[in-house]
Amino acid sequence: MAAIHCFGVGLVGSYVAKRLAQAGHDVHAYDPQPNRVMGIPGIEIHHLGPDEDPVEVMVRDCHAHDRYAIDIVVNMLPGSIGHSSTTALAESPWRTIDLSFSEFTPDRDDQKARDYGASILWDVGIAPGLSNMLLSVAYRDFGPLMKAEVRVGGNPTVPTGGWNYMAPFSPIDVIAEYTRPARVIRNSDEVTLPALSERHIIEVPEKGEMEAFLTDGLRSLLNSIPALEMSEYTVRWPGHIQMFIDKRDSGILDEVDLESEWQYDPETPEFTWMEVMAEALDGRRVRWTVQDHGSDDGHSMARCTGLVTYCCIIEWIEDPDMLPPGVHAPESLPPEVISRIIDMLSDEGVEIIGPVNSNS
Repeated sequence: MAAIHCFGVGLVGSYVAKRLAQAGHDVHAYDPQPNRVMGIPGIEIHHLGPDEDPVEVMVRDCHAHDRYAIDIVVNMLPGSIGHSSTTALAESPWRTIDLSFSEFTPDRDDQKARDYGASILWDVGIAPGLSNMLLSVAYRDFGPLMKAEVRVGGNPTVPTGGWNYMAPFSPIDVIAEYTRPARVIRNSDEVTLPALSERHIIEVPEKGEMEAFLTDGLRSLLNSIPALEMSEYTVRWPGHIQMFIDKRDSGILDEVDLESEWQYDPETPEFTWMEVMAEALDGRRVRWTVQDHGSDDGHSMARCTGLVTYCCIIEWIEDPDMLPPGVHAPESLPPEVISRIIDMLSDEGVEIIGPVNSNS
């Protein structure tokens, strides 16, 4: 069994850590508030102080305890905090899986990682993550694309009033989605558009009308898959994003209040839904829909995001040479690995409709 060090055990990170421990791995959890994994067999807790660096704590504890090893580090800390950890990890010859979704992406550390012998796999959630893998399937089948679109969101199953929303992961990262300019592809060129633009109503099966708007979720896809047009949209219940815009524009938007108002409520039914569409230059089209309503093992976003992360960890444990030194995006994974990840998600009850490999 592998020694896996998990930075951040919040709503998603705790799901991943628990799954790894259940699979018999030696799991180390680093968090200022690790209450979600306290007392879980197979998980050793490392409390982080307010200003402690998890990389430094991990190295210190491993030096202090000869029985500790480092096979894989899984960085699930939010935003800029997570980015600083992955940047530091690029200077050590370990395997790292990065789920921080920071504005400053780890691909900028590619040469440094190569120099130090570090291997980093980043953005392995549902979107980015699974969405990248599905578009890589389309690219293998079609070649350069005419159009690619991703629509994704985790929301209450029905409108709840007020914000009609609760954050299934760090509210800080949700706010960043709403404020970070969106990089998209238009006429084969990368352009930057205002976040929340291109708002439009879509029909989500069995749910009804929802609203989609541009967010900055393409990331590595901007450079890895050639397309004439490529966009990523976040999906919410109608009224949610207008409420955000109105409060922002009136100057009464308070991020501290949002963290409280968007607090995740495990008693509220919720679901995660994603649609990935690709169109070839010759007009051929492919579409996937992914949907989950949660299960006994976790809420839907933890499952959809965490299972992709968990599958990548398992694949890398079974094949330590899966990726060479450097920084790697999810669409660069071998086709057979992507196929197994899709199969495992389906086996775990995540509904995936659409072709699952290039032979479909």
